[in-house]
Order: sequence, then structure tokens, then C-alpha cells
Amino acid sequence: MSTPLADTTNPDLGLLYAVNGLAKRSPQWLDHLVSWIGEYGILIGLAMLGLVAWLQARRRPDAPVAVAGLLWVPLSVAIAELANLPIAAIVNRPRPFVDHSGLLVLVDGKAGTHSFVSDHSTMTMGVAVALFLVNRRLGWIAGGLALLQGFCRMFMGVHYPTDVIGGFALAAAVVLLLAPIAMAVLVPLCHALSRTAVAPLIRAPERGGAGPRGRRRGRERRAVRSEEQPPESDLAA
Repeated sequence: MSTPLADTTNPDLGLLYAVNGLAKRSPQWLDHLVSWIGEYGILIGLAMLGLVAWLQARRRPDAPVAVAGLLWVPLSVAIAELANLPIAAIVNRPRPFVDHSGLLVLVDGKAGTHSFVSDHSTMTMGVAVALFLVNRRLGWIAGGLALLQGFCRMFMGVHYPTDVIGGFALAAAVVLLLAPIAMAVLVPLCHALSRTAVAPLIRAPERGGAGPRGRRRGRERRAVRSEEQPPESDLAA
């Protein structure tokens, strides 16, 4: 038996019907495209953004700090998803098409799962907020993808608007509240790893060569960059 939250307010349900109504008026190929984007495409796009962010972070003067921030991205998403498990069980909100007829559902296999909070919205906004702390340009792009994800979930008829907003809020809270604790652990870890055999994963090798002269030139270039370039993120500050 569902909780009273299943009885949505008119604005919540009205917005869902408005967005899902676009799917009814769209050609079938567009419905299939949006369904694929909403299920897999945006997550793949965020993974590619993460790869780009890592390649850039390795070349920054504060590479260990930047890479530590990127490690927080998947960790924060995992924590947010774990936090969502008891929330979903307590709220016990069924999918919108269970209680409301007239919705066009574009994906199968969702009837027996919880609607609040949206897992996809939580994941995408978690990536966006955590990535923004390291690389603001890529973070803005990820934020746009997260908003698109929320739209797609309503277009597909599998989430209320408040499910999406709840996912966004949960992800942002986990990322921002736990970031100081996470960075206190991850930054020393990445500094330590930068002095081991896995150092290329933390810091890009210098192009000046491996000899003493090359290392000296590399240290000089890093010193110049650290003076000339402002930090790109709050975590790297």
C-alpha cells in the first residue's frame, strides 16, 4: 500500500502529463531516441566527460588534488544511491502510470519499482555537482545533461517531477556535505600514489625528459604554471 505521497498535487501531475504528452505527439523514432538517451545515452555522455576531466586534471599543477576530486565523483554517486535505498522503501511511491491512466510509458519493467527518488536523476546530478567542484566548464555541461535526464524521465512516463527534484536534491546534498571529509582522505591518498608506479594515473609525465635537466625544467614549468594559473575549482583551492 503506497503512502500519501502517491496522491500527487495538481502541479506535479499536471507537469508530468504535459511533458509526457509530448511523447504522444512525437513520431515513434523520436520516442525511441529519447528513451535510449534517458536510459543509457546521458550516462554514457557523463562517463566521457569524466574521462576528459581526468585527462585534463593530470596536466594541472595541482594534479593530485584535482584527481582526488574526480575520485569523489563516482564515490559520491555510489553513496547517494545507497542513501536512496531506505528513502525509496520508506516513501514507497509507485510509478506514476500505476496510479494514473493516460500516460504513455516508453520503457518496460518499471511497474514493480519505486518512483521516488529517481535513481537516474540522482546519478546524473551527483556527477554534475562533483565534477563542477573540479572543473567548472565540464561541470556546467554535466549539469545540462542532468536537467535533460530529468526531462527524459518524465517524457518516458516513469517519474513525477518531484521524483526528479528529489533526486537532484539528494545528490547535491551528499556531494557537498561529504566532500570535505572525502577530500581529507583522497588528497593524501593521491599524493602518495603520485610517488608510486601508478603515478601516470595521477600526474601526466613531463615532456622534458627523465634526466636531471628534464626534471629541473619540469619543476620550473610547474612553478610558473602554479603562479600564473588560478585554481579551477573549489576543491583545488
